[in-house]
Amino acid sequence: MDSIGNIWLYLVFFGLVAVMLIIDFVGFKNKKTASDAQVSLKEAGLWSMAWVSIALLFAGGLWLYLKQQFSIEIANQKTLEYLTGYLLEKSLAIDNVFVWLMIFSAFAIPPQLQRRVLLYGVLGAIVLRSVFIFMGAWLVQEFSWILYIFGAFLIYTGFKFLTGQDEDSKVEDMPLLKFLQRHFSVTPTLKGERFFVVEQGKRWVTPLFIVLLLVEFSDVIFAVDSIPAIFSVTQDPFIVLSANLMAILGLRAMFFLLAGAAQKLKYLPYGLGVILLFIGVKMLLLDVFHVPISWSLGFIFTVLIITAYLSLKKCR
Repeated sequence: MDSIGNIWLYLVFFGLVAVMLIIDFVGFKNKKTASDAQVSLKEAGLWSMAWVSIALLFAGGLWLYLKQQFSIEIANQKTLEYLTGYLLEKSLAIDNVFVWLMIFSAFAIPPQLQRRVLLYGVLGAIVLRSVFIFMGAWLVQEFSWILYIFGAFLIYTGFKFLTGQDEDSKVEDMPLLKFLQRHFSVTPTLKGERFFVVEQGKRWVTPLFIVLLLVEFSDVIFAVDSIPAIFSVTQDPFIVLSANLMAILGLRAMFFLLAGAAQKLKYLPYGLGVILLFIGVKMLLLDVFHVPISWSLGFIFTVLIITAYLSLKKCR
């Protein structure tokens, strides 16, 4: 069985994603009237728990559906693949959040505008990652040897994390920013929530639009790491898609939850490097030894726990 996905299952899933986006847009905002009110740590924590709970409920619903349509063995296998993929994508997304923090800091974007940028950023990430996932699934199906290229690339990326090569990257070094500065007229200051303005008969883009494009560009870069990684867990397009999008949907809440902890998670890049090395080696050994999904799930969870513990201990 190549995939559990069918047209109705995809329609139900994308319908669920649409409902969750509406809830995120309407619900996850500060209830205070002040326009500059920040999202509190408590609110971000509650919403983060809500998104994780929804992802787990989806796993339960998927298990019940597969048990009825196929067998309990397939239900167990595919649900475990989904949970492992979800945890993997969620952990890799943390580093993406830290890059967003760097971008917002570099452009001095206030909290109320960060929420707006992140909303459009998540929408763009859902569309782009869906395209990448279906392209990746086609490539894996037509050219199975590409998994070895994915594995080698993940090992290379893992070493970059472990050696700290990514720590010196700066916002001003992003190719997209240099391109935009050369080809567009950018206003010197923010213009509220607007991405474009017309002044003196000329159309300008605002720094907020630049930030939005940088957020989207950074997600594309991280997708190059995370999507090959999840293909080591499963080649089922529906499982890859659902795990990826469920992890992305809670990014806004996770951003505000981790904003105050960015400097405390000192060892997170090293933990992510170890995870990527593990996944890369696993992909290269596909024809030699098959690592059970439960081992992958346990390994990723253990590395994240150890990384968090060592980081907090270092801070104290």
